[in-house]
Amino acid sequence: MHALANPLRFQRLVDIVLPWALAGLIISLPIGLYWVLAVAPADYQQGESVRIMYVHVPAAWMALFVYLVMATACAVALIWKHPVAGIVASASAPIGACFTAIALFTGSVWGKPMWGTWWVWDARLTSVLILFFLYLGFMALKDAFDDPERGRRAAAILAIVGVVNLPIIKFSVDWWNTLHQPASVLRWGAPTMDPSMLWPLLFMAVVFKLYYVVALCFRLRGELQAQRVTALRMAQSQAV
Repeated sequence: MHALANPLRFQRLVDIVLPWALAGLIISLPIGLYWVLAVAPADYQQGESVRIMYVHVPAAWMALFVYLVMATACAVALIWKHPVAGIVASASAPIGACFTAIALFTGSVWGKPMWGTWWVWDARLTSVLILFFLYLGFMALKDAFDDPERGRRAAAILAIVGVVNLPIIKFSVDWWNTLHQPASVLRWGAPTMDPSMLWPLLFMAVVFKLYYVVALCFRLRGELQAQRVTALRMAQSQAV
């Protein structure tokens, strides 16, 4: 971890990972789309609308995963003063917010024919909406202070405290009565989903993960470049 504290060394790692992740995404995305749209069967109850699942579920998984990455990076930045960890958190936040927005939107579209309504204030949907607001709050709080360090510290504390929402999202369908179906993949015991639907779903989850890595690498490049430009400007102003 300390070896990656050097931004230039971390930049070299990003440059190594990016082409491999991008190649994997370019290859796997059309395969995944063909699998879920043409090969995977329709559900005997939900019909063709079940195909929304192949976007909704991976997006929801990634919303939780990216928040966990962001909060972990914030904890590393606060505890060990790791200079790159804060950059990882800042770069991850907009990506996680987009995943959460996709999960909320596709869930509403899927819920309309299944539940007869676009939205219900049940535990799962409400807790995911809170997750979306946590992402937005992190991004807003980070730039809310004149002192950038205070803003980063306040945003990091918010991200770490917000981790308590993750198990609430995961277990909300077990703890409270809800319209949302219980877990069928990430559950104790074997998944209850048929393999003809399970495997394309897991494949799409890999596609979404590759997209996150690619988007994160591009954003890290931008963040690191902006940091170097800021440091150069400060050095020039001090020299003057």
